Amino acid sequence: MIELLALGSSVLYGSADFFGGLTARRANTIATVFWSQFVGLVLLALFLPFLPAATVSSHDWTWGFIAGLSGGIGVALLYRALAVGAMAVVAPTTAVIAAMIPVVFAFVIGERLRPLTLAGVALALVAIAFVSRPASESGADLEKTGRRGPPPGLGLALLAGVAVGIFFLSLARTTIAAGMWPLMAARFSSIALFGLIALFTRRTLRMGRSAATTAATGGALDMAANALYMIAARVGPLSIVVTLASLYPASTVLLARFVLGERLSFVQIIGITCALVAVVIIVSQGAAI
Repeated sequence: MIELLALGSSVLYGSADFFGGLTARRANTIATVFWSQFVGLVLLALFLPFLPAATVSSHDWTWGFIAGLSGGIGVALLYRALAVGAMAVVAPTTAVIAAMIPVVFAFVIGERLRPLTLAGVALALVAIAFVSRPASESGADLEKTGRRGPPPGLGLALLAGVAVGIFFLSLARTTIAAGMWPLMAARFSSIALFGLIALFTRRTLRMGRSAATTAATGGALDMAANALYMIAARVGPLSIVVTLASLYPASTVLLARFVLGERLSFVQIIGITCALVAVVIIVSQGAAI
């Protein structure tokens, strides 16, 4: 049962990223993030009364707001990367960088890293090198496109991974007693951030019906994933739950392949596989500590 809940959250997280990236191809990124986060906030507000009573301190609120700022920026970068690049490349790249951030933080503050964790980081670097290789093109195609560098969106995906990693670190600083309230604070701060960005840059928050539908779908799937993850993490071994949930890029990759028909080179497929394995190794080792 716990495994099914964790895998369910994984599928929903990856699907939410897919719909977010799809929306960013139809509307501006600021509007995409704003409305998807808003839908998630509404669903969370409806869900909170059914959760156990929580005790929230100023410490929890502070880290929740910080998580919202970093997470909002990370989601914006991720959605933009998904909009301009191949989703099957962007999603695993962001995931593996996000998984590495806590490892880097632990190393900086003086913690000793396990050999398997270091192996996971090394595999992650190999994965990034593989996925950053452009899909094979003929000489004529290269002359037409003029592109010989990394795939589009890769740089944004790397930055998104850093921001998302900081988001996870910030939420980890909150207490268990606070329940889901820090996530509520995170949603408030991210919505406020992108509302202000839209105001000062004069970017519209309006979007067409198709984009609004996919944005709402992405926001709802993301919050449903949070709910399943929270239930699984409270009643099951954290090491198993975190490891299974970390497989979320797989559903993004599959949706991109079968819905959008994305094609990848053999080397990129190897890189994506390495990235997924690296995420599982890094996260499982961290959860076991």
